[in-house]
Amino acid sequence: NVKLMLCYVMLLNSTPSFFISTGQTCEGNCGNKPDGCSCHPTCTSLKNCCTDYREYCVEIFPYSGSMFGGTDFAVLDASFNESSQIICRFNNNINTVGYVDENSRGHCISPLLYETGWIPLQISSDNGATYNRVGSWLSVHTGKLGLQFKAMQINSTKWQYYGTPNVGGTLQMIWNTSLVKADRVNIELWGYRETGEPYSDYWQGEWTYLYSLAKDQPNSGSFSFLPKPAENGFSSWELGSVRVSSSNYSDGMWNVQAVWTEDHALAWHLEEKFRQNSAAWALEKCLAWDQLENELPNFLTEIIDCPCTLAQARADTGRFHTDYGCDIEKGSVCTYHPGSVHCVRAIQASPKYAAGQQCCYDSTGAQVLTADSIGGSTPDRAHDWGSPPYKKPPRIPGQSHWVYDVLSFYYCCLWSDNCHYYFKHRPSSDCRRYQSPSSAVVFGDPHIITFDGVSYSFNGKGEYTLLTSAEKQLIIQGRTEAVNGELLQALKSTKLSAVAMKEASSDVIEVRLVSDQSSLEVLKNQKILSFTEQSWMDLQGVFVFSPTSSNVTVMFPSGAGVEARLREGTITVTVLLPEEFKDSTLGLLGKMNHDATDDLVLSNGQLVQNHSNPEELFSFGAGWAVTINSTLFTYDSDYLLDTYYYAPKHDPSFIPVFSVSESQDDPLANQASEICSGEGSQFCRYDILVGRSPRMGNATRVSFRSHISLVDDLQPVTSCGWLSPPTNGKKDGTTYLQGAKVQLSCDDGYTLKGSTERTCQENGLWSGTETSSVTLILIITTIVLLSKKQKKRCSMCFSVGLYF
Repeated sequence: NVKLMLCYVMLLNSTPSFFISTGQTCEGNCGNKPDGCSCHPTCTSLKNCCTDYREYCVEIFPYSGSMFGGTDFAVLDASFNESSQIICRFNNNINTVGYVDENSRGHCISPLLYETGWIPLQISSDNGATYNRVGSWLSVHTGKLGLQFKAMQINSTKWQYYGTPNVGGTLQMIWNTSLVKADRVNIELWGYRETGEPYSDYWQGEWTYLYSLAKDQPNSGSFSFLPKPAENGFSSWELGSVRVSSSNYSDGMWNVQAVWTEDHALAWHLEEKFRQNSAAWALEKCLAWDQLENELPNFLTEIIDCPCTLAQARADTGRFHTDYGCDIEKGSVCTYHPGSVHCVRAIQASPKYAAGQQCCYDSTGAQVLTADSIGGSTPDRAHDWGSPPYKKPPRIPGQSHWVYDVLSFYYCCLWSDNCHYYFKHRPSSDCRRYQSPSSAVVFGDPHIITFDGVSYSFNGKGEYTLLTSAEKQLIIQGRTEAVNGELLQALKSTKLSAVAMKEASSDVIEVRLVSDQSSLEVLKNQKILSFTEQSWMDLQGVFVFSPTSSNVTVMFPSGAGVEARLREGTITVTVLLPEEFKDSTLGLLGKMNHDATDDLVLSNGQLVQNHSNPEELFSFGAGWAVTINSTLFTYDSDYLLDTYYYAPKHDPSFIPVFSVSESQDDPLANQASEICSGEGSQFCRYDILVGRSPRMGNATRVSFRSHISLVDDLQPVTSCGWLSPPTNGKKDGTTYLQGAKVQLSCDDGYTLKGSTERTCQENGLWSGTETSSVTLILIITTIVLLSKKQKKRCSMCFSVGLYF
C-alpha cells in the first residue's frame, strides 16, 4: 500500500494540469503538504513537489550578508519579466526595491537590520500589491562575516587611533568591486548611537547617514583620503562605518546595494580638540562614562562565571565559544587583550540585562584577570553577539556592545592611561563559582558512555531517545542503521547515522550522514541548511556552528551543547550538560546525578540490574525507541520512509552480535591487536571483528580517547580567587588555582608584615596570613614607643614592690 501510494503521488506530480485545475499550488502554501502534492521542503528529495514549488517557495543566492544591508541577491528558479516591479519585504515590515536583470532573474537588496539570524522574506512582482513568493535571508553579525563580503580598512588600528600622538596621514580602504554593480560610487560615513533612557521602552538604536567622503568616484575597489575633523557637529558621532554605494543614488539613501567597512571608533573624524590633546579629551569622556555606569543597574551578579582554565573554556562548547578577536587557532592576535592567547565569550546573554561574559587565558592556560593585566577578561554590559529578540538596546548585535563596552575602553585605556576607571566597572570574574558540565558520548558501533561514566554497547536498529529532560524541555534522538561490510552486505552491527534535537520551542536541528557518508548535513525544521557562506547561524532558540562538513556544534539556551563529528562513515555525538540538568535526564545517555549505580533507567522507571549483560542492555535500549508521534527526524527518501517511518521504530528482526568471537584464524585478528590497546580496547576490537572494519575500529579508538581527554579537560579545579599584592609592594605569580604559589614582597624602604609566600589550598583558601608593607620609620617609631611603654610599666611595677 505504501508503494502504491508513493507511485500515485509521483503519477500526480507528472500531470501538472491536474494540480492547477484543482487548486494544487504552492502559492500561499509553502511549508505545507496539501493533498496530492507537497510544498514542504522535503518534496524535492521525495520528488512530490507541486509543479510551481520553486516559483513560490524561493531559494536565493547568496543567502546571507551583513546586517548593515546592501547585499544584492538573486531569486533562483522563479520567473519574472521585464515589466515586473519587484518589492522585497523583510520581517513583514521593511521594504526594499528590487529589479529584474538581463536574464529575467529577479533580485532583492537586503536592508539595514538591527538583528541577526534568518529573516522572513516575501517578494512582490507587482509593486507591492501582492507578496506571493516567500523565502528567508540570513543576517550576519559584521564580526562573523567573511572578509570577502566587506570593505577592508588598510591598517585598521591606524583608523581607530588617528589623531593620537604620532598617528596621522592618509587612510585607505579596499573592496571587491563586484559587490557594488556600478561604474561610479559614493563613499559615505554613517554613524550609530543609542538614545533614550537605558533599560526603558524609549531606548533606541539609530544608524544615520552623516556625510560623504567622496562622490562620483570610479569603482576601482580602492579609496584613500586625508581625514579632517568633522564639521556641523558630526564629530559627536564616535561610532560608525563607511559605506560604498552607487553614485546613481541620492546621498544617504537607505537599503541600496552597498558594501560596508566594519563598525569602528571614528577617531579619524573627531573634533580638533581630540587631535590637540587626545589623552585629556579621552579622560573627560572616561569620567563621564564612569558617572553613567554608577547610575546604571549592576549586571555583574547575573553573568556566568568564567572557566578556570583554557582547557575548560575550549571544552565547554555548550556555553562558551571562541571570541573572534582573540583566537589561538588564528595566531592569537589579541589586540584588546595583550598577553592573552585565547578568549571565549559566553554564548548566551544574561537573562535580564542581556549582558555578556568574556574570558581570556595566557600561554600557561591560566585565566588573565584585569586586576593583574590590561589584557584580562572583561564582562560586557551588552553581549557582543546581541540577544533575542534583538532590535533594541542593549540587545542589538555588535553596536550596543560598542556603545557601552568598547568605546569606553578606548576612552579609558587606549586613548588615555586611565584603565582603573574601566576595570572598576568591568572587573574580571574569576572562576570560584564555575561548575564544569558533564559529558556523555555515543560512538562507533554504537558504544555509549553515560554522564556518570557507565559504558556499554547498544546495537539496536531504529530511532531512540538519547536524552530527554522534561524539566529543561530538551530532547535528543539518535538513528542507527546497519553497518555494511566490505562487500556491502549488512552485518549484525549498527552505527549512529543521524541525531535530531530541540529545546522547548526551538527549531528542530538534525545532523545526519549524507548518502555517500563522506560528510554531514544539517537540517532545520526538515530543510537542509547550507554552510557554504556562513559557519555560524543564529536560529530560533538555538545556535549552530559548522566550520567544516565533518564538524557540527549545536548550542541551546539552557547551556546544553551537542557536538557531532564524522569519523569513518559514522557519527560520534558528544552531549555536554551544565549542572542544572542534575536529576532531570533519562534515556540512553543515562540519569545525570553523579551516581553510576542508577544510571540506566528504563522508560517505565525500572533500573537495569546487570550492566554486563548485553541482552538486558539490548532490551533497555529497545525500550527507548521513539514513537511516530514523538520523532524529530526527517523522512525525505524512499529508504527513510520504508526503513524508519512506516516500519517499527525499533526493528525487532535485527538481532546483533552481542560479543566478539576471538579466533586466531580471523584475518582481522592481527590488525585488531595492533590497533586496539589499553582502556576502551573492547569497543575497538568489537568494531573491527564484528563490524569488519579496521578503519571504523581505529575511529572508535580515536573517539574513545577524545572523550577521555574531554572528561579530563573538564575536571573541576579549585580556585582561591585573586590575591592582591601588599600596598607599596608587589607579587610574583598570577595563577590562583590549587597548588599555585604566590610570592609577596615590598618596595624599597618598606618591610613585609605577614606571609612572604602563600599557597592556594584544597579548601579554596590561601595559606598563611594577610600581608602588608610598613615603612622602616614606622617600625622604628613603634619599637621606641613600645620600649618607653615597657620602661614605664616596669617603673610602676617596681614602685609597688612587684618588680623582680
